[in-house]
Order: sequence, then structure tokens, then C-alpha cells
Amino acid sequence: MIPATASAGLFEALENCLGARRPEEKCAAVRDLRAAFLSGRTAADPDWPLRPIGPPGRPERPLLVDARDVPRRRLGSPEGRAALVHAVAHIEFNAINLALDAAYRFRDMPEEFVSDWLSVAEDESRHFEMLRGRLQALGCDYGDLPAHNGLWEMAEATASDCLLRMALVPRVLEARGLDVTPGMIRRLDAAGDRETVAVLEVILAEEVG
Repeated sequence: MIPATASAGLFEALENCLGARRPEEKCAAVRDLRAAFLSGRTAADPDWPLRPIGPPGRPERPLLVDARDVPRRRLGSPEGRAALVHAVAHIEFNAINLALDAAYRFRDMPEEFVSDWLSVAEDESRHFEMLRGRLQALGCDYGDLPAHNGLWEMAEATASDCLLRMALVPRVLEARGLDVTPGMIRRLDAAGDRETVAVLEVILAEEVG
């Protein structure tokens, strides 16, 4: 168990991060929480009630649809490249919430478990912001296109089983990095989009490093 020694508020702060709806607000809250945790200003508050898992805080858009209904576009146009970046940004946004929920929900795990997932949440926040910046440069923004909710549905299905969560979710995220991103980089490079390639190369190096 995490010792409740320093100032209390870890689980309350995690809950607040999870509930933050605006992406910029969530990313900033994650950075602040990790800094407070590492400095000892925030520690476990064991009496804070564990809320049942539910939809995390997210903006009103994107519209969430079945994965089969997400439009597929070719990378030869700016619109197609924006759609790809949007899809990856949506995965990163979900990954922030997945990391926060792991730190919040599985309270019998050691302090290192929480520290690791807070680090993941901060990394995913930074990746989301990089992708959102590239998306805006392509004339789009996060939420402008539909997306699917498969990753968070996996979190809901494993809310009561830490071992199952750890077996499934990290594997999906790692597979994305190892199996999917290199192919995207090659296709974008062939399309001449070096700016998006540079962003994805940074993310890939950090995801699998």
C-alpha cells in the first residue's frame, strides 16, 4: 500500500484529473499532479472513496462511434493526414485517462505502481499536445472528426481486475507503438509529410524506449 505520510490528496487529485473535460486542463493537471507526487506534496489519502468506473472527463467532441464507422481517408490529401493524426491523438487522450485510472483504481499496489502510471500519464499528455499542435497546423483540431471508444471500454471491462487490466491495456498500447506507428511513418514519409513524421518518430521512440 502507498503510505499516507505527506500531505494527503493523491486519490482526490487523480479523480479531479480524470474528471477534467478540456484537454488542455487535463494535461496541465497531470503535469501538476506528477510534480506534486514526486516532491512529496501529494500522497495517498486512503479514506478517499473509490468511485465506480464510468466515462472519464472529455470534451463534448469528438463524436464517439463504432470503430467500423470511423471514416477511412487516404494520406494523399491534407484531410486524410489530418484524419490520421486525429485518430492517433484520440488514442493518446484515452491513454492519459487509462494511466490515471490505473493509478487511481488499484489501491493495493505499491507506490512504484502509482509513480509509473503517473509518468505514463504525463508522457501521454505531452504526446497528445504534440499531435494536437500538428493537427491544428493541418487546419483541424481535436474533436473535429469522429472517433471510437474501444480503449476506454477495455478499461471499464477490467475495472475490478488489476492483473487483467495490466495484461490487456499495456499490450494494446505497446502493439500500437511497435506494430502500427512504423507503418504510418513510412506512409506519411512517402506522402511528403515530414512534419507529422517528426512528431510520430518522437512518440515512437518514447513509447518503445
